[in-house]
Amino acid sequence: MTDRELDAAGITDPALRDAYTRCRRLNARHGKTYFLATRLLPVERRPAVHALYGFARWADDIVDSLDATLTTEGRAADLDRLRTRLEHGLQGGDATDPVVLAVADTAERYGIDHRHFADFMISMRSDLEVTDYPTYADLRTYMHGSAAVIGLQMLPVLGTVVPREEAAPHAAALGVAFQLTNFLRDVGEDLDRGRVYLPADLLAAHGVDRELLHWSRRTGRRDPRITEALRAVEDLTRGVYREAAPGLAMLDPVSRPAIRTAFVLYGGILEAIAADGYTVVHRRAVVPRRRRAVVALDGLVRVAAARTGSRVTGSRPVALRAPRRPAAGATGHSPEHLHEEVA
Repeated sequence: MTDRELDAAGITDPALRDAYTRCRRLNARHGKTYFLATRLLPVERRPAVHALYGFARWADDIVDSLDATLTTEGRAADLDRLRTRLEHGLQGGDATDPVVLAVADTAERYGIDHRHFADFMISMRSDLEVTDYPTYADLRTYMHGSAAVIGLQMLPVLGTVVPREEAAPHAAALGVAFQLTNFLRDVGEDLDRGRVYLPADLLAAHGVDRELLHWSRRTGRRDPRITEALRAVEDLTRGVYREAAPGLAMLDPVSRPAIRTAFVLYGGILEAIAADGYTVVHRRAVVPRRRRAVVALDGLVRVAAARTGSRVTGSRPVALRAPRRPAAGATGHSPEHLHEEVA
């Protein structure tokens, strides 16, 4: 976290500054596409986005760590401890974990509904028990907590030019679209973790089941049935992007370039998957750096235009609630699995 971002956000307490900085590192390391888009946000809003993403990443790391010494029971206990600490922090109690400290402060500053965090933790817990989804409706129920609520958490930070409840369904859909994109990109890696995040009924309509996917992953061989099923998932995902698209114009003009950039870059992952022949069972598809740079440059141009317009119209940043004071005894030390490197 740069001092400029923290100063602009009015975050002055050393423990809070350290907490937000650690969240930024999580965002930079784990969310290359999203971190790039975050850099286009107004400087004072970036720490809140890093806190929200950092917390989600922390919980996800508990579930998805490849550490073979961690049992399902141990992961469940870690998630339960995190949920308890989060609830305590959101209610104004002492928060000694940096990521919890930062996300609780963000929730208070922006008035984020605590139910979104509760729903998120429910979906994270289900990942320890549920390994596939019979229908798309079942998957959407899971994604409400794992993805849609992330869009809803972000909305107060981004700001809107319409009543928030009008923009909310589109923000939720964008979170789902991003996650579906990740599910399609990460089919092979998820198989290695024993999970299939693609609806079983959609796969079955093309003659695909878990056994066939594992065979393809194990042998490195392709099957046209898998290709057609993955193409159908791509079509499904593009439909969710269409649900989300009207929400871009509902955002505060100074926030739109960042979210539009994320929208285009994540859509580019779908394009890369198709261009690579839907081989995601075997390898990840990657958006070329040149393409990322072109989209980012376009975002910068839009940022400059939006800020010029903001000065002309006199629009103001999102109103913040009073800053949260860190709990006495907050140490600023992170859990062992938080990474220190900035990508």
